[in-house]
Amino acid sequence: MLINAFANLAKGIHICILLSTKNYLFRKPSMQNHSTTTMRNQISKTLMVLSVSISISACVGVSNQQNTAKAQEWPSYGRDYTNQRFSPLTQINPQNVKNLTLAWHFKSGVSATFQATPIVAGGVMYVALPYNHVVALDAKTGQELWRYKHERRAQWKMCCGPANRGVAVNDGKVYIGTVDARLIALDAKTGQKQWDIDVADDTALTENASALSNSDAKSKKDIYGGTGIGINMAPVVYKGKVIVGVTGVGYGLHLDTPTQDAPLGAVVGVDGRYGRPGFLAAYDAHTGKRIWQFETIPSQGWEGEFAETTSDGISLNRDIASEKANMQNNQDAWRYGGGSAWSTPAIDTQTNTLFFGTGNPSPQMNDTSRPGDNLYTVSLVALDTETGRLKWYYQQVPHDVWGYDLASPPVLFNYQVEGKPVAAVGQASKTGWYFINDRATGKLLKKSDAFVPQKNLFAKATQEGTVLYPGILGGSNWSPSVLDEANQISYVAGIHAPIKYTLVDEPAKNGKPAIRYASSEPTKDPRWGVISAINLASGKMQWQVKTEQPLMGGLLATRGGLLFMGEGNGNFNAYHSQTGDLLWQTKVDAGVNAPPISYSIEGEQYIAVAAGGNAIFGFTAGDNIVVYKLAH
Repeated sequence: MLINAFANLAKGIHICILLSTKNYLFRKPSMQNHSTTTMRNQISKTLMVLSVSISISACVGVSNQQNTAKAQEWPSYGRDYTNQRFSPLTQINPQNVKNLTLAWHFKSGVSATFQATPIVAGGVMYVALPYNHVVALDAKTGQELWRYKHERRAQWKMCCGPANRGVAVNDGKVYIGTVDARLIALDAKTGQKQWDIDVADDTALTENASALSNSDAKSKKDIYGGTGIGINMAPVVYKGKVIVGVTGVGYGLHLDTPTQDAPLGAVVGVDGRYGRPGFLAAYDAHTGKRIWQFETIPSQGWEGEFAETTSDGISLNRDIASEKANMQNNQDAWRYGGGSAWSTPAIDTQTNTLFFGTGNPSPQMNDTSRPGDNLYTVSLVALDTETGRLKWYYQQVPHDVWGYDLASPPVLFNYQVEGKPVAAVGQASKTGWYFINDRATGKLLKKSDAFVPQKNLFAKATQEGTVLYPGILGGSNWSPSVLDEANQISYVAGIHAPIKYTLVDEPAKNGKPAIRYASSEPTKDPRWGVISAINLASGKMQWQVKTEQPLMGGLLATRGGLLFMGEGNGNFNAYHSQTGDLLWQTKVDAGVNAPPISYSIEGEQYIAVAAGGNAIFGFTAGDNIVVYKLAH
């Protein structure tokens, strides 16, 4: 009876263990020399052990099925918690990529800067449209399943444009952070709103053109952005918590572009009490209740150690004596300190540690009212996922006056050091270097060679104007990088765009107060983009490919040996990941300035990307989601 019960319990699971048990129970009589009671006890113990073994085996089977399903999908912003954006799919490869053809093309009807990473889960593609509308599409056909239309709060100052970098999907819900600083949960099957919370209010002061000198031509230009607050990043869901951060708190005054195809226009850092501290926070995934909040500017110790150099010894050209003398009049600088959280964190699930980058201090580029290092701005920050407690920080640029935010998302991987793996976090910086830090301590393990040209990197603004690069555009801007862990290569989308930093400093006269501010604007020098394959062991470039326009949008790599990247002119390209050779190219009627993804349905691999341009760079707007597969 016991044997039959066990056989029924174990049917289809661990047959080898079952056979082993039968051998034990049907041993030769000479081996059965214990009492019947003793034997029954041993059988009971054996069955208990086997039951546990069967349970574990069954769980492993389910886990393997889940892992296989996730390998076919794109379930989160960076594909998984590491943010590596490296797809394990291999059907499309260097030999057949020339046969890629359009599988389907969806027009959303919302034509504006489009930065979203599509999420694919359970055969459905979820996409955050500009202005925080959301669509759910059949990932095989592109048919619209439902649409959520977002209604912004009346009179809300939209600081940083309409773009959103994506949604999070988990446990039957779709989560989106909005330009009006709300976090919203939708039903994944219907798009109906489940809950809607205010993450922040809109009470911070915003700059205006009245602070500019009348003799400055920029004072006559239209304003299209300024310090405020909103949410740009795609949330991430971890252990029942939705984690998201706010942006725009040190954005600066953004003025109209001088020409249609100009990158940016002028950004002005106006002296004053504008903005507020940024933050990253965790909310209950079921109710929206806030669990913890980490302020990117601490109320105590924000001034730091008044570092004269970067951590690796490069001079920042600071006037430390003047800064310290200025502390007395600016004890409350932290209240307006900036430090946006632009990009989705990476999460180490073994240690419950999340890693995210912070933005520039506020006021942008103007440091007279914010002496000190302005902690924790322009830093890679590690937090405990369960409490929000700070574990460590690594400040790439103390007392930033150039706009060198950590904009590109951090990436987790095992870094090979003298043949041994070290848990590391990498980040493609706006300064033009790729940084690798120890995940446990924050210690700098490696800084790559520069992947873009550098000149006057930390020079100060002057009245005649100082030209430097990379400058405020980067380096690498918000474009996500890709990490090939097996080959220890990082793929980075870079920008070369010289920037002129100008100081306006007019004394008080005729009863009017003194005027002092700094501004940055692109020069008329040539600008271009570059894809870099960085050998992480040596820090040197394995290969580079130059593009006609600055690269903004992000990359996708696959185990099939391919690298995908879009351009502002509408080109969507596939490269050989080992050589950089261009293998395939197609054209879209708008800038391809969002990160591509890959997924598989019914054994067929797809490549998908949003194409809606980028207003800051003057790349053509559109409302496209384009998806490709191999021609039959």
